[in-house]
Amino acid sequence: MLSLRAFTRAAPRAFARSYSVAARPTTARLATVQRPSLLQKSFIRCQYPAFSTARTLREPAGEVDVELSEKLAEELSHEQSSGEMEEPAAVIKAYFESSIWEVKDVAGEQEVVLTRKFGNEKIRATFTVSDLQNLAEDEFDGLSESDYDNVNQGQPGEPISTRPEDSISPADRDYDGEDSGFPVRVNITIEKPGNGALLFQTTASDGAFEIHEVSQFDKADLAEAETAEKDWHRQSLYSGPAYNNLDEDLQVLFERYLEERGFNAELANIIPDYITVKEQKEYTRWLETVKKFVSA
Repeated sequence: MLSLRAFTRAAPRAFARSYSVAARPTTARLATVQRPSLLQKSFIRCQYPAFSTARTLREPAGEVDVELSEKLAEELSHEQSSGEMEEPAAVIKAYFESSIWEVKDVAGEQEVVLTRKFGNEKIRATFTVSDLQNLAEDEFDGLSESDYDNVNQGQPGEPISTRPEDSISPADRDYDGEDSGFPVRVNITIEKPGNGALLFQTTASDGAFEIHEVSQFDKADLAEAETAEKDWHRQSLYSGPAYNNLDEDLQVLFERYLEERGFNAELANIIPDYITVKEQKEYTRWLETVKKFVSA
């Protein structure tokens, strides 16, 4: 039997041990509850807007906008006041007003379409402003580096090399339709009801239509090939022999065949002039639309 002294010694230790054991889980639970999780930490740190709530200010106009708009206006004024295309435009207008051709010329589009009737035939001729642009690029590419260095330059005591057109001021240059006979591709389709169409691929230049290829299609829409699908289909078909390999008499008859339908020297001369005038109109229109956009 434990003595009173032993009991009094053991009681405090037992009480302390039992209190410690009883209190430990509560402390652990409190620690577990009070410790924030990673998500809570992230939430605590991000209790501010992740984006600016200040009013978005409109950026001011670019520094070059005004200068560019003024330069476009200057170029537009120059083109409108030059009057270089007035005479050829008047000649072209007079020609088509009294001709057999109907003209489809849509502002902003490159292609020009001429149509007419000949008996039971529907005749269509198309050409495009891009030929004039391609011509300018070809001439530019054809110049060597020495050509750029030598033109309009000279050494002391030597004559200055100039281009022929530089010797005449633009105001003193006379318009002559025959001088503007650069080559223009003209696709001619002749359609007969129920019999398909013939396609003549030609070039109008120097007062004549030079034939490069003659093709026949059972379906007239393949001759015009206005969609990529039809153009692909047309390319898979036999397009005819090399035109230059045909009998010379046959070539002459094809040329007369076209001439009888209105493809004569006068039209061959007027088409390059038409492209020149239309390109000028489209350029002026381009200046107007670009200036309007920049100034808006």
